Amino acid sequence: MKTFPPPASRVLPLVVAAQFACTSLWFAGNAVLPGLLHEARLVGTPLSTVVSAVQFGFIVGTLVFALFALADRMSPSKLFLLCAIAGSLFNAGLLLPGQTTTTLLVLRFAVGFFLAGIYPVGMKIAADYTEGGLGRALGYLVGALVLGTALPHLLRLLAAGEGWRGVVLATSGLALSGGVLLWWRVPDGPFRRPGSRLQPGAVWQVFRDRPFRAAALGYFGHMWELYTFWAFVPLWLAAYAQRHPGSGLLGPGWAFGIIAVGAPACVAGGYLAQRVGSRRTARLALAISGACCLLSPLLLALPLWAFGALMALWGMAVVADSPQFSTLVAQQAPAATKGTALTLVTCLGFALTIVSLQAFAALHPQLDARYWFWLLAPGPLLGLWATRRAPAPEVG
Repeated sequence: MKTFPPPASRVLPLVVAAQFACTSLWFAGNAVLPGLLHEARLVGTPLSTVVSAVQFGFIVGTLVFALFALADRMSPSKLFLLCAIAGSLFNAGLLLPGQTTTTLLVLRFAVGFFLAGIYPVGMKIAADYTEGGLGRALGYLVGALVLGTALPHLLRLLAAGEGWRGVVLATSGLALSGGVLLWWRVPDGPFRRPGSRLQPGAVWQVFRDRPFRAAALGYFGHMWELYTFWAFVPLWLAAYAQRHPGSGLLGPGWAFGIIAVGAPACVAGGYLAQRVGSRRTARLALAISGACCLLSPLLLALPLWAFGALMALWGMAVVADSPQFSTLVAQQAPAATKGTALTLVTCLGFALTIVSLQAFAALHPQLDARYWFWLLAPGPLLGLWATRRAPAPEVG
């Protein structure tokens, strides 16, 4: 007897929950870094290096997945499960005794590699269940990524002190449960178009199309800003506290709030995209975040309430465009290579995050803190330039 996949309205919450659980692995290493480095006597390992190890692993993973068209050639739910299991195990490897800088970076690289089978594959699954309104669906999905990224900061706040091991266990357990949930409850979608063979030519063929290329360039500009902003929010908060001793310590709770507020912004952006289109929604968010970059020297002089409000606005705008750029990429890609195209663009976008992270890490000690985030402004400016013209009528 033939079985039919469940409707998208039932599948999307499951994909969102699984994506949230699994992407908690992304910044788990950052959140536990102080306690881990202290216990392993590795104090001095730069935060940017740990973040870049995850990003580099993600890049290698997405490149491998794209070259072999794994998201198009095998069941996306099975691929998601396998990567969730592997990612949770390598994350739990942080608990092994005798850590060195090398083992720490290798473990974080491996986590990043298997996240390549979680984040873009989750987008592929959502696209396989969505014929129209993809921007709204991806708004929920990227919102889950944002919450998953912010979660380790909240867990660190709740664990406090020496509780970093609990953060590692919690995120590994979440990732494992998320992978099982999606594999168990979400079969292949009705709009899936599986590939039948390796498609190395498709990796670059998609970039010959001008509308696809414009959407990809917009995404790349957004990515130049996003992860460097997220990674250095704690440092920015410390710079504010240093200038305003009466404000108290702006610790993990603040970092969690500034990152996590992007989740409802992604969802709201998805609904806005249904009214005005994904391109206009993405450009609005990109313009706001770009303005925040350019005006960032003024933020450190503001009273705490105004500083917090504008940082929350920035935290929303910096990521609200992400699902809409992914929507534009998915809409412009051929159906049979949609998973490969999404994976490839994600791969190249994350390659830019390493350049951005390392440039920021190298240059910010030479600059007054007020001007740190000027280094991120070229990203939004590139994205706005690339998407200045609408190539065709949009579907939100």
